[in-house]
Amino acid sequence: MGSVETPSLMRDLLKQAGGVAVVDGGLATELERHGADLNDPLWSAKCLLTSPHLIRTVHLDYLEAGADIIITASYQATIQGFEAKGFSTEESEDLLRKSVEIAREARDIYYDRCTEGSSGDGGNGIILKHRKILVAASVGSYGAYLADGSEYSGDYGEAMTLGTLKDFHRRRVQVLAEAGPDLLAFETVPNKLEAQAYAELLEEENMELPAWFSFNSKDGVNVVSGDSLLECASIAESCKNVVAVGINCTPPRFIHGLLTSITKVATKPIIVYPNSGESYDADRKMWVQNTGVSDEDFVSYVNKWCEVGASLVGGCCRTTPKTIRAIYRTLPKRSTTPPEQ
Repeated sequence: MGSVETPSLMRDLLKQAGGVAVVDGGLATELERHGADLNDPLWSAKCLLTSPHLIRTVHLDYLEAGADIIITASYQATIQGFEAKGFSTEESEDLLRKSVEIAREARDIYYDRCTEGSSGDGGNGIILKHRKILVAASVGSYGAYLADGSEYSGDYGEAMTLGTLKDFHRRRVQVLAEAGPDLLAFETVPNKLEAQAYAELLEEENMELPAWFSFNSKDGVNVVSGDSLLECASIAESCKNVVAVGINCTPPRFIHGLLTSITKVATKPIIVYPNSGESYDADRKMWVQNTGVSDEDFVSYVNKWCEVGASLVGGCCRTTPKTIRAIYRTLPKRSTTPPEQ
């Protein structure tokens, strides 16, 4: 795919979706709901080892809820993390590839179901609609690999350098890209240094795969490290591979203000997929129950976000297929042309 065609991937998706496309929701919570035990530094990536069928099931749940983009179970999957568990480099790379293969399989199964079943919205809430579906290979931050909550602080210490971060991510990004996703999702980027590392890495590797950069915030103004959101978004905006920039894993109440900031520098589509608003306790490695918003409250924000400039909307931690189905249903009617302004 040449650089001229890169933006068309996102442009075509948005045109098909009537101006706003739907991203999937939380993975780990859903895996746990299906019986997975994720008490492990690998988190949801542990299921690549133990129960890949559950990952496929969750991908399918989101497709049947109306998602146009599904994100692979590779957020916490790193070669270094697998090697720390005793896997060889080759085995570790195979597990990364597997995350993309599972998502692609889920898409194929979904397309088969669309062909077999009656297309449209099923009476049981299942959406069977043959449409362009993208597989986004998730690249979690260095902080996610540390499994100590660093992706929620962005504090990697004074010793961390641009070169170290590029070295950490390089092979992982190569392997994921070679596995055949439609794009790369650099998620929960907590600081400017890591955004710069990603941008330089994509250029150095002559990567032709499109990507998005999504940052997280805990104050509704800056990214979690305290770095300027405008500066971070500007890095994404100036990277030729980037086809969308935005926010993920951030409480819904902060999204409107953050979106307003991003629109000052972004000409590319803006993606938002907040968490449920619940608080994460890094010491206990668990979400604090009942601190978030209901699906109804979450969805009440969606059209306001779209009015401010969001054109890709989904959910992150603790959101479910029910959330995504509600987003799908609240958006303007799906059509081949964008809705009138």
